[in-house]
Amino acid sequence: MTDTRDAAPVQPPHADTRDHLRTHHGDEVNDRYEWLRSKDDAAVLAHLEAENAYTDARTAHLAGLRDRIFDEIRGRTLETDLSVPTRRGSWWYYGRTVEGSEYGIQCRAPLAGDDDWTPPALEPGVPVPGEQIILDGNVEAEGHDFFSLGSFEVSTDGTLLLYGTDVEGDERYTLRLRDIASGQQLADEIPGTFAGASLSPDGRFVVYSTVDDAWRPDTVWLHEIGADAASDTRLFHEPDERYWVGAGFTRSDRYLVIEVGSSITSEEFLVPADDLRAEPRSVWPRREGIEYSVSHAVVGGEDVLYVLHNEDAVDFELVRVRASDPTGERTVVIAHESGRRLDGLSTFRDFAVVGYRRDGLQRLALFDYARSAMAELEFAEPLYTVGMGGNPEWAPPVLRLGYGSFVTPGAVYDYVVASGELILRKQQPVLGGYEASDYAQERLWATADDGTRIPVSLVWKRSFGTPGGDGGARALHLYGYGSYEHSIDPSMSVSRLSLLDRGVVFAVAHVRGGGEMGRQWYEEGKLLHKRNTFTDFVAVARHLVDTGWTSPDRLVAEGGSAGGLLMGAVANLAPQLFAGVLAAVPFVDALTTILDPSLPLTVIEWDEWGDPLHDPGVYAYMKSYSPYENVREDAAYPRILAVTSLNDTRVLYVEPAKWVARLREVGADALLKCEMSAGHGGVSGRYNSWRERAFELAWLLDVVGLAD
Repeated sequence: MTDTRDAAPVQPPHADTRDHLRTHHGDEVNDRYEWLRSKDDAAVLAHLEAENAYTDARTAHLAGLRDRIFDEIRGRTLETDLSVPTRRGSWWYYGRTVEGSEYGIQCRAPLAGDDDWTPPALEPGVPVPGEQIILDGNVEAEGHDFFSLGSFEVSTDGTLLLYGTDVEGDERYTLRLRDIASGQQLADEIPGTFAGASLSPDGRFVVYSTVDDAWRPDTVWLHEIGADAASDTRLFHEPDERYWVGAGFTRSDRYLVIEVGSSITSEEFLVPADDLRAEPRSVWPRREGIEYSVSHAVVGGEDVLYVLHNEDAVDFELVRVRASDPTGERTVVIAHESGRRLDGLSTFRDFAVVGYRRDGLQRLALFDYARSAMAELEFAEPLYTVGMGGNPEWAPPVLRLGYGSFVTPGAVYDYVVASGELILRKQQPVLGGYEASDYAQERLWATADDGTRIPVSLVWKRSFGTPGGDGGARALHLYGYGSYEHSIDPSMSVSRLSLLDRGVVFAVAHVRGGGEMGRQWYEEGKLLHKRNTFTDFVAVARHLVDTGWTSPDRLVAEGGSAGGLLMGAVANLAPQLFAGVLAAVPFVDALTTILDPSLPLTVIEWDEWGDPLHDPGVYAYMKSYSPYENVREDAAYPRILAVTSLNDTRVLYVEPAKWVARLREVGADALLKCEMSAGHGGVSGRYNSWRERAFELAWLLDVVGLAD
């Protein structure tokens, strides 16, 4: 394979080493790069800038390829476009994108009448009768390097807009209110809030959450519109550092639901929406290891709660209780079935929709209240993703759905409940002559070290032949995550086409720790079973090599956040299997982070990773796999690119900065790219994000010898 990197010598920045001793459970560690944690230290900032300059120099030869990939992404995207309108109250709500603008524009247009359930077919360049612009993200972003919209909600009567903005990337949002008709800002302004605020159904109040010093949302507040925010009422506070808090109104507008949860335990409280200062009432008292969620409905004229829970039901069951007596008699309406993981329930006036996973795929079913029966919605593709779209109304005759696959661009459907008809409202346009039939997708299975079968999803362009068959071994991009029961479902990506069209195969390793195969799949990839996540990924990579899909010199792995931990771990476990590793905002200094309860998210993460601060067994186990702790002197590492953000509050920039410095000590070819005005999700703005992805994909193509 030809190495297309510049021949001119470029020296990497040198990070000083400074003694920093820590001792836990009798184990003393000298963490010599811990000084890089001092974000406000001029020396730290200078080092990060030097890392960026080094990365720029080392990748300068890819500038032309980056530009071409950016142009390809842009060329396939309909830049001036409109979303499918969603009905709420007397209006159709939708978003616009405009060529040359980074951010979306939120708009609305009036209904034709009360019986109007057919969204207007909007076309770029064609005026929409009665259109009102509610919020223009480009205007809000003026003067800021970063912009993110956290909350966006219109009052039930359609007169007020509630929205939250973050201009730093630290996920602290300032809430504001606007009179839509006049465009005037109200005096109400609440800084330092968490995402996800709500307007009360009567439009008199705002319900919002704030965080503690460890970035844990711990308090729910009630703000009366027009009053001084200093006098806001504290509705609920959770003192236990293991639990997050959130709040939102039921679709029926009957209750405010306050949700309290860790990764293994939850509790929900109800407050009548017409008496928001009432004492929150627990649905089921908290019990360690029991998770549940509630949905309100009216069945036979009675207020009931549908409760999805995992008590003696690993993959969850659904029961119905009286809202007036939720701890009383339970009626099982969907019994537990092993291998069918019930994910959620959306209740409407006349029916509900059940979301669940089976055989590694997300499913949806219509639920009949009277018969407690499910009718699954069926789709033809063997691999696909389906989910509920925007459905704010309480009594709709149609349901909005989103659908897609690796080869089918994202589509918006309306499902007619009475007839079962599925009406395509819009499919994501992919310009440049895209044909889904030019690409193939497949599910295969690899075998883990303990005999467990690991699902692998793949997509490739047919014209290059079948990988491992007439197409031979191909360059392959292998993605993984494997934490928090989060599933990586099939979806089409415009930017990914720049790889597929150059002959690269894309694959997802659905490793344990994710949720693809049910709750047990998650349980077998967390706490003292976490190593399964890493060895599963290695097993998938070996299977793809052994069966001729790819070869180690043409295989690049990618993962982000907790998936970045996966990347660091597999680089240590099997460096010879990979030509490159792309780690985005990687959680690679996991032990240091989880040992420090003052850091963001640490205490609530103990249910996921274990508590190494108080448990010597957990400490030893985490130390055995944490990537930074286990960089190997004897390994020939693949090329590594770590991407991070200075203002990330979830995975601090210091983790990849320390990791890269340590990798360089053992001779690894490691690059660090640190965005200086961004958060956990990277840069803001669609053109900026396209350029960021073009940078990463150009590096990946260079690694596999396809940069020409």
